[in-house]
Amino acid sequence: MSNGLDTGPVRCSWPTDDEQYVAYHDGEWGRPTTDPTRLFEKICLEGFQAGLSWITILRKREHFRAAFAGFDPETVAGFGESDVERLLGDAGIIRHRGKIEATINNAQRMIELVEAEGGGASSFVDWVWSWAVLEPTRVSDDDAAFPGGIPALTARSSALSKELKRRGWKFVGPTTAYAFMQSEGLTNDHDDTCFVHADCEAERTTFLAGRTLR
Repeated sequence: MSNGLDTGPVRCSWPTDDEQYVAYHDGEWGRPTTDPTRLFEKICLEGFQAGLSWITILRKREHFRAAFAGFDPETVAGFGESDVERLLGDAGIIRHRGKIEATINNAQRMIELVEAEGGGASSFVDWVWSWAVLEPTRVSDDDAAFPGGIPALTARSSALSKELKRRGWKFVGPTTAYAFMQSEGLTNDHDDTCFVHADCEAERTTFLAGRTLR
């Protein structure tokens, strides 16, 4: 299915014809992310998305990055009440106290997770990628959240959500966890006919080689 553009490659249907959305679909969504800061950022932004559309967050992403110090976990973990008040007054982001406080909390929890997993720079990346899947989950169209039988959550995302919550993370429900997995390449949910599907799968295959999955 095309995305509504008159010409050009065949894409998944969800980017519509918004140029920023199309660029995100083509260059980011589903491609393996191996930078721990970007992985942390995406978990946070998926939490901010709850109840909203992703394009809303995408349009505010650069302002989010400025407001949250580039989502550097060490810096965000040190935010205090004055920072919360500053962020609540920032019209460039989603001004939701619970989500702002969850981001600060999750930065603290990420530092703990890294220390528990060995403390090295790659500890968070390795831990996140242990939740990757080799084959994406598909359900009947009647039960799907997106075309092509793509669900809103899976048993795998539910397990990831449960483990993050056990470790004290917030705003990381199963649907949020699955959106994170989809966007960061832990699963390849591009339509089979989408022109970037094969590239994403090749990148995933290379990165997953030799890794142990849960």
